[in-house]
Formats: sequence, C-alpha cells, structure tokens
Amino acid sequence: MLQLLYININYGKLNTMNRWITLPLVFIGLICLSVTLNAQKLNIVGEVKDFKSGDPIIGAAILVKNSGEGVVTDFEGKFELSVVRNGILEISYLGYSTQELKVTDDRPLMISLKTEDILLDQIVVVGYGAQRKVDVTGSTVSVKGEELAKQPVMTATQALQGKVAGVQVISSGKPGSSPNIRIRGTGTAIAGTAALFVVDGVLTDDISNINTSEIVNMDVLKDASSTAIYGARGANGVVIITTKKGQSGATKINYNNFLGVRNAANLIRMANAEEYANYASAATGQSVIARDVSTDWYGEILRTAFTHNHNLSLAGGSEHTTHFLGFGYLEDEGIVLNNKFRRFNLRTNLDYKINPFINFGINGSFTQSNDQDVNLGTAYNNAYRAAPIIPGIVDGRYGNTSQYQNVGNAILDLNNNDNLAVRNRIQASGYIELKPISGLSFKSMIGTDLINGNSRRYNYKFLNDETTFLTAGGNQRSERSALSVSNENSFRWVWDNFATYTTAFGKSNMTFMAGTTAEKYTMSWASAYRQDVPAVEDLWYITTGNANTSTNNGSGDKWTRNSYISRINYNFNNKYVFTGTLRADGSSRIAKENRWGLFPSIGLAWVITNEPFMQNVKLFETLRLRTSWGRVGNDRVPSDAFTVTVTPNLAYPFGGGIATPGSAITQIKDPFLKWETTEEFDLAFEYGLLEGKLYGEIGFYDKKSNDLLINVKVPAVVGDEDGVVLTNAASIRNTGLEFSTNWRNRINDESSYKIGFNITINHNDVIGLNGGQPILDGGIGAGQVFTTKTDNGNPVGSFYVYEVLGVFQNGEEINSYISSSGQIIQPNASPGDFKYLDLNDDGRIDDKDRVFVGSYQPIAYFGIDGEYSYKAFSLSFDIYANVGNKVYNGKKALRLSGLDNVERSLAYNRWTPNSGIQDEPGAHAGYLPASTYFVESGDFIRLNNISLSYELPKKILSRVKITGAKFFITG
Repeated sequence: MLQLLYININYGKLNTMNRWITLPLVFIGLICLSVTLNAQKLNIVGEVKDFKSGDPIIGAAILVKNSGEGVVTDFEGKFELSVVRNGILEISYLGYSTQELKVTDDRPLMISLKTEDILLDQIVVVGYGAQRKVDVTGSTVSVKGEELAKQPVMTATQALQGKVAGVQVISSGKPGSSPNIRIRGTGTAIAGTAALFVVDGVLTDDISNINTSEIVNMDVLKDASSTAIYGARGANGVVIITTKKGQSGATKINYNNFLGVRNAANLIRMANAEEYANYASAATGQSVIARDVSTDWYGEILRTAFTHNHNLSLAGGSEHTTHFLGFGYLEDEGIVLNNKFRRFNLRTNLDYKINPFINFGINGSFTQSNDQDVNLGTAYNNAYRAAPIIPGIVDGRYGNTSQYQNVGNAILDLNNNDNLAVRNRIQASGYIELKPISGLSFKSMIGTDLINGNSRRYNYKFLNDETTFLTAGGNQRSERSALSVSNENSFRWVWDNFATYTTAFGKSNMTFMAGTTAEKYTMSWASAYRQDVPAVEDLWYITTGNANTSTNNGSGDKWTRNSYISRINYNFNNKYVFTGTLRADGSSRIAKENRWGLFPSIGLAWVITNEPFMQNVKLFETLRLRTSWGRVGNDRVPSDAFTVTVTPNLAYPFGGGIATPGSAITQIKDPFLKWETTEEFDLAFEYGLLEGKLYGEIGFYDKKSNDLLINVKVPAVVGDEDGVVLTNAASIRNTGLEFSTNWRNRINDESSYKIGFNITINHNDVIGLNGGQPILDGGIGAGQVFTTKTDNGNPVGSFYVYEVLGVFQNGEEINSYISSSGQIIQPNASPGDFKYLDLNDDGRIDDKDRVFVGSYQPIAYFGIDGEYSYKAFSLSFDIYANVGNKVYNGKKALRLSGLDNVERSLAYNRWTPNSGIQDEPGAHAGYLPASTYFVESGDFIRLNNISLSYELPKKILSRVKITGAKFFITG
C-alpha cells in the first residue's frame, strides 16, 4: 500500500491532501510547493508569433517565473494573465528558444520566438567555465537533471546509462554502491580506470552521496581535447555535475518521493530434488534419494525488497542573495536477507552578489550512510551448490548441507554475522569572484572532501551440533565469536585560482583563461580484531574480547598535485572556432625525475551552415564539423610505487646456524617511474535539419594510451620476491565510432513526442607490452587457476581458455583422438568427457593449448529513449543494450563435488550413452578446466525504465490552493 501526500504553502496557509492507492509498479509522487507574497499585479495581454513567418504560435507556455502561475496561448497565439510589477515572464514552446521578459507596465506584449538551435545555442559546462555549444571543439554531452530524475535509481550515474554515446555504466546492484563509468573503452592495464567527477568544483571519484533530484546538469567530457584541462585527472574522462541553486524571487518549496519494490529477475533455474537426485546418482555412482523436501536455495536467501526515497528543498532569494537548502532520506532493503542501506543528506548552496564587481558563494553537503552488509559472495555460491534435498531452516534449526556435501547453508551464511558500516561525508566549496573591468574576472575557489568511516563485523559463535542444525556434523561452525572493527579517515582539498578575459573585436570573439590549481589527499586507517566477544550487541567492543587473540593493522596514503592551466577560445563570425589548452601537472606519485607532465590539446570547428554557399540549402538548420587532438595523463598508481622500502623482521641463518632476525629489500622498484599518457584524435559532424526536428552527431575517435604500468619479469638473482617489477612498458588503443540521432515533433496543440537513439562501436587492443609480463587473472578456484589474459593483439581482460571440440561418445573416439605423432591426447578421458583442442599438436592438453575467445568489453552498445505527451499525460521509456561481449559463468565452473547441485538445463540436457550430445558433458564431479564451455554470450537488451505521468489540472488544484502536482507510475 502506497501513500501520496500533497503539501502546499500559499499565502501562509498549509494544505494537505492524502490519497491511498495500490499500484502494481513503482510509484513516484512529485509535489511542487511555492510561497508567494501579495504585491501589486498588472493585467497583461499579449501575442506570441514565429520570428520568421510571423504565424501565431498556438499553445506556447507563458509562465510567471518562480511562481508556478501561467497560461498557454489560444488559437490566435494570444494570452492574458496577471503578474506583479517587475515580474519575469518565461515564454517557451517545443522547438523554440525560451525567452524571458520583465514586465514593468501593462502595455500589450508582442513576442517573437526564434527556432531553437539545440546544437549551437545550448550552454555546456566545460573545465573551469561554461561555453556555448558553438564554441566547443571537443566531444561533450550534456544531460539535464530532469531527465535523470525520471528514473527511480539510487545514484545519478545509474540514470546516465544508455543516454550518452561512448559511456558505459557498470553497476553491481548492491544497495549503496557507486557504479563505475567507463568512457570510450578501457585505457589502462593496472592504474585506475574510473572517470573523474567534478561536483560544484569539488573533485571526487564517488558521487553516491548525491541525490539525483538535486542535479541541474550532468556534462560528460569524453575526448582528450575536452579533458586535457584536467591533466592528470582526465585520462578516463570527466563528468561535471552542477547542483541546484536558488533563484531570485519567493521561496519555492519542492518535495518529491518514490516508493517501490524490487526483486531478482531472470534467476538461474536450479534442479529440484528429483532432478538433482537423478543427476547426482549418475555423477557419483551412488544412490541419491529425493526426499520429501525440495529447497529453492535462491528463494530462501532472496526477497522482495522495499525501497523509498524522500527529498525536500527550499530555494529562493533576492536581487543580491540566492539560497538553496535540500534534505534527503533514502532507504533500500536490498534483495538479499538482512541487507539494508540508509542514507541521509543535507545540501546548501548560497550565492551573494555584493555589488556588480564582487560575487561570492558557499556550497556544502553532509551525508551519513548506514550500510547493513551481508556475506553475499559466500551465500550466493553456497546457494548455487547446495543440494535441494536438504531443508533450509525448520523451527529455527538449519539443514546441514555441510554434513551432507561439504557446502555451507546459505541462510546461516547470512544469519551468523552482523556487519555494519557507517560513513559520514562532508563536501564543501567556497568561491569569490572579482570583476574589476568589463570582460575580466578573477576567481578563487577552494573545495574540500572529508570522509570518516567506521565498520564493524561480528561473527556469532555456533557449533555443528543439533542446537544449530537438524542433524549434527559437518564443518560449518564457528567455535569462537569474533569482532573486527576498523576506522578510516580521508581528507582532500583542491584550490583553484584563475583569471578569465573575454573580448570582442570586429567579427571576432575571444576568451582567454589562465590559472593554477593545487590538490592534496591524505588517508589513514586502523583495524583491530579479537575473539570471544559476547553476543550482546551492547558489548561489541574490542576491549570485551580475549586479549590473547588480539591482532591490529593499519596504514595510510598521502599525495599532492600542483598544476598550471591555460585555455584560449577564438570564434570568428560564428563560423570558425579554435580552442587550445595547455596544462602542466606535477604529482608526488611520480618519480622525481619525471614528476612534471605537459598536457596540451587543440580543437577546431567549422559551422558549415553559416557559409554563404549554404544559405540556399534548406535541408540543414545546422551542419558543423569539429576535430581535436589532446594528450592527458594518469598518475593513479600507489604512492610508493617508485620508492624502495625495507621489510623488517626477516630471519636469516648465517652459516647454516640459528636464524638471526634482520631486514632486507624484497621488492625491486623502478626509480624512474613516469606518467601514463593518453593521446586522442577526434573527428565529428554535428547536424540539425528539418527545422530542428532531427539532430545529432556522428563521430570517430582514436585513443592511444602509452607508457602504461605493467609488471616486467626480472631475473631471480636480483632478489625480488615475486620476480616482477612495476614499470612503464605497455600500450593500449581504443578506436571507435559514435552515432546519435534525435527526433522531436509536435503533432498538434495537445500532443508531442520525441525519440533518441545512440550507438557506440569500440575496438580495444593491447598493442605493445614491450617486454612486460602478460597479465593472467580471473582465477575462481576449482582447478581454474586463471581465465583471462591481457596480451598483445587482444582486448584487455580477454578470456583465455581451452577450446571444447565436443564430447567423447565412446572409448573408440578417445583412442582415435591422437596427435600427428600418434600420441593419444586425452588418455585418461571417459565417454561423456569434453574433447579439448590440442592447439600445438604436442599430444597433451596444457596451458599452451589455451585460446582467446572474446572479452568482457562489448563490440557495440546502444541506448534508445523516447517520450510521448498528450494533454496532461506523458509516457517515457529508456532502453539499453550490449552486443558482442562475453561473460564467464564462474558459478557453473565452481563445481567441487558430484553432490553439488546443477542448473536445471544441465540436468535434462547432459550427455548420456547413445545420446549423441556434443555441447554438454555427462554427469560429472566437477573440477573441469577453464574452457569455452563456461564462456557465454553477454548480449542483452534491457528496458531500463518506463514511466507514465499525469499532471493534475491547475483549475482543480487551485480550489484547494495547490500550486501543482504530478504523479508517476514507473517500473
């Protein structure tokens, strides 16, 4: 049962209205509230026309800014309304540029709207400033906050998925987690791949503390020309987030919320008790009997989860001061038992205009999150393997899967621990801007990010007796309780100082910016552990445990950056645009000899439709060519990566005698470590045609990352304990095409629609390890030591496994599978076993026979979004898809016993004698090698969101003094 609460404050009176409704999907209620003051009103009449044709515009919206009051034009384009003297009117219509008009008297208004050029007139935020789209020569995309807020997601990055070409959003779905953003492929092997976020000037890698409803714009800088202004931080792309600010006028109160439920979709169907018994009997050669229970282990540990989010904000101001104050509360149960995430946040943005020459402002946010975590990985794996003939839990006692098959009870995995992480975070920034003369401004801004985190993990004591289990035995037990606690503190500050000068002469416009920025980060953490801590929660302190079991640990990090930046932007006659940037970065993470890096970029743009020879071409409203080149750096490596340290407390037996404690250098390090650098070339056409109804762009990029960090083998005699040294010795290239197109149209005065499509085709290759050691990764146990290999000529993280040729049908096939030298290749195989490719024809199957079979990186990914509006109704949707990527079914591979459960499809489709089946093996006891059998297609298409909204008529709302209300059903 869901509740919708409407609240409105008008003329000092508070009105509420409650409605109880039942919905099959997620419900979002949006309530707009405003405060207005009595003032002298003028009765205004006017007319709205098309600037070119002079035809009346029917249905144009005329709104009184910051009041919620407004009308629409009639069939003659005329309107009439009351407005306070000096009030601001906003006049808008789909496909036209919005105008603002100040009303000083009651004279009739004649308003002409110009067709909106989305490509050229749009204002986008770039590094350390904002520009018209026509002046931008790099690859940037701006997404409005109102588009992001339509989706019921926990973080804004999730709402970005599918909306921007070249951008992938990778989310675990875990409550409170921050999704990763990958822009134009993977460009590093070891150093960090996360994009940089800039929130109101504060640099961060994590925006899980930000409410989507507080965002005005999210601007994505994709190419090196755009990101070079951020130097060392821009190698993986930059996302600039602008949060809401107040506006002059009466204080406006806004409340929005969503309530809904989530559950797991497309779960793997596991074998039931009867199917399992049949398979396990064949795999073990024993008689496994189906019992009177058939446990759905995933059903036992998963649930339908309730989630709700509430946001309240107040915004307003005067001619000299504006303010925004926002509160938010989010609670997400999570679909796994005992999991719950809660977040409270407060944001305030204040801006002051002292006089025409001095402005200053303060932005701040506080967030507290409480994450009730669970032992998820172990529980999921055990739920996959556990036999369905064992009950989950009966009258408080658990089914003993451990005693039956050496697999833990997944429900007990979740219930035997209590994990809580509390995180407090303060982000704040302040600025002062001076404008001594026309066109010149000086701005100084400092931003800070303070994080304090405390975590507690308590493991209960339980024995493998009949107090805990229905039957005693097995090895799932915890004979002693244990408590571990940790504390982490981090602090980052960034101080920017820059000057901007804008001038115009003749047909030329030029903006020059220069400045400096400094940054420092410090972090420390400490942890403690003890056993025999009482089970009473009020006593969960380290001091209550057994001191003889105490262990402690701790560490930290510290680094600094200093940078000098400059940018020039030149526009001649709105036809030819040039942008050049230069940034010099110094980083303490890089060896002293190579500490400073120089990162330049240039960009050119040509507005073809502004040329005289295009004036008679009526098809195009806009046609623009842009190209750019830039170089950026990456220093996201351990701060001590180039510093040799001594390992103490090592024992060495001199002369074969008693070992003597001492110290030694155990890790050789490269003292000349240098920057990872990325150079990128970008070329694109931007188009708008059919009076701005159809617009988009098509582009090509070539992105090469050089001097990437990778482990290189060194001789054992040098004394390095792992035999490898981290150094700059690899290169990776990403090349791709991006295409986006959008269509918008107004059918008549009551209905309109818009639809957008974008696609990215990306090719990723390791193009040079230069003596570096290929990276073997993806080990999952069960004899599968590794599953991926990063090596020359293949994408990063490519799957590297044995190739399955089929299934041996009989002994004759086993004996006839021989090498060119006549050697039986798999002499120990049995009918029903997989037949593997002997790649090098040496008569045996080993790591030299592995083959590359694809990567987790998609060949292409695309998004589709659309919206249809009819009167007060609006229907919108978002679709996202991946094509050409592979996934490794690690759960299927982690089969350790013939008594482990199997997927239902395998129970029915496995090989049996005389079946002729070639793609599924016979019943087996597990420990299969990593092979193409476990590599599956990662292609998918997903409906991210579909939403139906209805805006209540203002005539009805006005009777109960409600300014406006809209409600949504979404899922």
